[in-house]
Amino acid sequence: MPRRRPRLRLAISFAISLLALCACLPVTPPRSAATRAPTQPASPAPSPKPATSASPSNGIGSVFVIVMENRSYQEALGGAYTAALARRFALATNYHAVAHPSLPNYLALTGGTTAGIRDDGFHQLATAGLGGELTQAHVSWAAYMESMTRGCHDSPPPYALKHNPFAYYQGGCSANVRPLDDLASDLGGASPHRFVWISPNLCHDGHDCSTATADAFLSRLVPEILASSAWQRDGVLFITWDESDSATDNRVPCLVVAPHLLAHLSARYYTHYSLLATVSTELGVAAPGLSAQSVPFGDLLPLTPMGSQ
Repeated sequence: MPRRRPRLRLAISFAISLLALCACLPVTPPRSAATRAPTQPASPAPSPKPATSASPSNGIGSVFVIVMENRSYQEALGGAYTAALARRFALATNYHAVAHPSLPNYLALTGGTTAGIRDDGFHQLATAGLGGELTQAHVSWAAYMESMTRGCHDSPPPYALKHNPFAYYQGGCSANVRPLDDLASDLGGASPHRFVWISPNLCHDGHDCSTATADAFLSRLVPEILASSAWQRDGVLFITWDESDSATDNRVPCLVVAPHLLAHLSARYYTHYSLLATVSTELGVAAPGLSAQSVPFGDLLPLTPMGSQ
């Protein structure tokens, strides 16, 4: 046993020296998440898809508005073709114009306000109206004026400036305002406009001519619209009258014509502001003026912004 003690002391001394040596060596800490070398993904991340425009070529239809003139509810539906449309599609039976004479109603339908105007004279408006909202949102649109031969402000009758509300906003008449003769070729094009406004001339809208004449005009124009892909691909057509010829009752009809729409009536109270709210909702733009506070046609057709379809 005494002979083994030196060897034991030597082993203990060696172990102590080895521990001291390890304590003196620098220690490298592990890399944190922030300092680790980035790893290469197995495959590159896909690029986001470019936003697509909601247009008829993508299976989304157009919104059409036709404004007729100066008939009471009963008189307007006295035309055989108009009455047939009302029976086949949807009809607002408690729909009202908002003023007299014509111009304030046209401004209500496109700008959401009458601007305090009580006549049919020319008034330059500072606001941009529905056309401005559509342009800003990059929604294609056109307003077709029958018998407009020399521009918005210079064409003679039977064209009527007071029935062209787009000529009043910001004092100009953009290239979006077109003669009605252009409608047929535009409907047959690859990308029809998302919003289409139509003002017939003073005879065909019923202002200067009979209900039968106005009804006959609709019987020629409406089938052309209904035959277009712009309407057939989930489009909608609204037909209304600017005002009643009654001094006491400003109720007028408003027809809603859409593919696959079941025939029905609505007795809810609606006005021109309601129609503008409905059009704005369908096109996915802000409702101008008082139309933002108005109830759209929820019971007359499904309300889905076309850009989300």
